[in-house]
Amino acid sequence: MHPTTPLRPEVATPVPTTEQQRRDAGKKQRERHREIEVIEKDLRLQRRNEPEQIIAANREITISEGMTVKEFSEKLGIKANLVIKKLVDRKIFATINQTLDVKLAEALASDFGATTTQMTFEEESTFDLEMAEDAADMQLRPPVVTIMGHVDHGKTSLLDSIRKSNVVAGEFGGITQHIGAYYVEYKNRKIVFIDTPGHEAFTRMRARGAKVTDIVILVVAADDGVMPQTKEAIDHARAAKVPIIVAVNKIDKPEAQPDRIKQQLTENGLMPEEWGGDTVTVPLSAKTGQNLDLLLEMILLVTDMQSFKANPNRPAVGTVLEAELDRGRGPVATVLVRKGTLRVGDYFVCGSVFSRVRAMFDDRGAALKEAGPSMPVEVLGLDEVPEVGDTFQVVTDTAKAKQIVLYREAKEREEQMKKGARVTLETLAKSLKEGEVKELNIILKADVGGTCEVLSDALQKLSTEKVRVRVLHTGVGAITETDVLLASASEGIIVGFNVRPDKNASSIAEQEKVDIRLHTIIYELTDEIKKAMAGLLEPVIKETFKGRADVRDTFRITKVGTIAGCYVTDGSITRDSQVRLLRDNIVIFTGKIGSLKRFKDDASEVKTGYECGIGIHNYNDVKPGDVIEAFITEKLAAVI
Repeated sequence: MHPTTPLRPEVATPVPTTEQQRRDAGKKQRERHREIEVIEKDLRLQRRNEPEQIIAANREITISEGMTVKEFSEKLGIKANLVIKKLVDRKIFATINQTLDVKLAEALASDFGATTTQMTFEEESTFDLEMAEDAADMQLRPPVVTIMGHVDHGKTSLLDSIRKSNVVAGEFGGITQHIGAYYVEYKNRKIVFIDTPGHEAFTRMRARGAKVTDIVILVVAADDGVMPQTKEAIDHARAAKVPIIVAVNKIDKPEAQPDRIKQQLTENGLMPEEWGGDTVTVPLSAKTGQNLDLLLEMILLVTDMQSFKANPNRPAVGTVLEAELDRGRGPVATVLVRKGTLRVGDYFVCGSVFSRVRAMFDDRGAALKEAGPSMPVEVLGLDEVPEVGDTFQVVTDTAKAKQIVLYREAKEREEQMKKGARVTLETLAKSLKEGEVKELNIILKADVGGTCEVLSDALQKLSTEKVRVRVLHTGVGAITETDVLLASASEGIIVGFNVRPDKNASSIAEQEKVDIRLHTIIYELTDEIKKAMAGLLEPVIKETFKGRADVRDTFRITKVGTIAGCYVTDGSITRDSQVRLLRDNIVIFTGKIGSLKRFKDDASEVKTGYECGIGIHNYNDVKPGDVIEAFITEKLAAVI
């Protein structure tokens, strides 16, 4: 009933005939009036106690990470105490300087009748600046060219020939270990090159290279052809939607077949121009320098067609290509400036790092005062090593930047805490008992391809109504860092059959809390997965790594057998431990130590840095180059 509605309607009452009837009628009317007054009083109290619906003055706002209650209220156009009252209603006690979680800010905005759009701090700090940018502010900038391709197809050698300096000599084993960024001048124009590693262990780096590039040069060896990593590089370039120039390298070799390469490229969706397609193909030789000028001409031609521009007169924005902790200089980051001009003395935010540019150097080690768009520079002055791939943003509001960094550090700590909750066979069994439907992602590595296929089919056939088994990736050879990162990202487990994780993979798996299961018998592997899915895991055999020794030489001793002359590279080798013989990271034999000696004396333990002689019980097929891995095992009750 509306408060303004009259509560005393005219009611037709019969005319009383006697005095008693008149008195009774008057009494009833007074009681009726009292009831109506009580109802009216209750309505007034109810209206007074009802909270007034407050609508924000600004109905559409942008929210970013690390936003305070005060900033949030200013964006909505309402008083901060009203926001704090809403937070108290949600059992959250906050001050005006407290930061709001993005999801909480969205819910609060909805309470005030406003819609939200999310932005990062970097996007928000440059939004007004970019909206105000005029076409006249934009100037031509050098193209950023990424060199991609399969390992040992001549990527770094090609860049080396272009730069006229020896980059390869500084790389371990001639393989690029990190992203290098360099610039060259050709016909008075600068071209920036990014050399991404081609080895499969560095897939993430290739992906980062493609994200910051304008043009991709795909290097294919004329004597080898399109390989798996070549196809990966094509996928990365297509994902980044950048033009591809194919450099057919090593045409000086007698076994070179450029036409066969073009045919393979066509099969992968890259039709050469001379065959009626739109892919620029340049046959060249990085070794002799043949057609290098033609390649640079083609880069400039594509640049003129694309017209790459940026505004140099604004605070710098860049991307971290590489970061390391230098013993003499502290944290160092290789940054590619995308927009604006970076100057010595600028304050910047880079992920959860806030600091100041103390010094800058170009790719040849020369000190710089400033760096414009598309320029790669080494930056000194960071408080800690940033994450590779982070945005590097120069800021003017240093107080706000510090607040954002503190917020990001807190979020990183939360993420680290969550890493403890990775999927393992034990947690899978526990969640199944609680009635949850699960998907078990598996990364499978084996010693041979045939085993991979058989195991993949066998594991996927184990799927039930409650658990769906998915084999995300299969491969032959040792468990690598890439496998661990894939398992971490997909909340999966790694299954190794007759293979071992390499040293880097083991340490990263420990950091990322990724479950690695190693087996040598197929039915034991499938039984373990079945039991985990049924919630019936038996006691876990926990293996503890003891040490690793490289076999340097072998000696045949009559009535004893083969003794391996070893050098202990990690941990220690003890007389009572079990051993595993690895050849190219594939398990050849598992058994016990028959004898352990230092020179002619028996030894109970040999530590890192010492030489020793190891005899494996009932096994003699040991060769120089093998690795002997020592371990002990113990039974632990399964956690269900």
